[in-house]
Amino acid sequence: MKQESRLLTFVQNLTLLLEDGPSEKIIFSEGKKLLEELISVDDWLPEPFTKPHPEYYQQYLLYADPLNRFSVVSFVWGPNQKTPVHNHTVWGMIGQLRGQERGTNYYLQKDGSYQAGESSICLPGQVETVSPDTHDIHVVENHSSDQTSISIHVYGGNIGRIERSVFDPRSGLQKLFISGYANAFTPNLWHTAS
Repeated sequence: MKQESRLLTFVQNLTLLLEDGPSEKIIFSEGKKLLEELISVDDWLPEPFTKPHPEYYQQYLLYADPLNRFSVVSFVWGPNQKTPVHNHTVWGMIGQLRGQERGTNYYLQKDGSYQAGESSICLPGQVETVSPDTHDIHVVENHSSDQTSISIHVYGGNIGRIERSVFDPRSGLQKLFISGYANAFTPNLWHTAS
């Protein structure tokens, strides 16, 4: 398969899957297989969407469904970079393309604070899921102190335009944000404005 065809094939197959409005269980079962296929080969992601920033992780939009059913995003992490404690508000699948990432779920406590749970490491080829229906609040970080990590995220909406929250783990206070994307606009398959 040609390099540029891998993402297109994934987008087409996921679009077909989502056309009948499947349950989240089916999305995570069948969609996960599609994402595993996409990340099984690491030769398709164009170099401009693999560049880390020296201070913080980058979120590059690869595709946004014109009906806002899903978006595909590459997350690029420099050494030791991580997110704050945050949520998504929509289902999501995270496929590890390069490097390793550590995910840590956070749990609301009776006093309103958030307590970290156990961490897990996502290796190349593996897919993790998030959902408001199961668990949606976590921190993700590059597990490496000396190399870039890249993961491909698929969300049940245009994640760069969705109002979400970051949380102060000690106080539980939340702050609303809209993440946007590092690539503001590129009119092709790698970024379709909706």
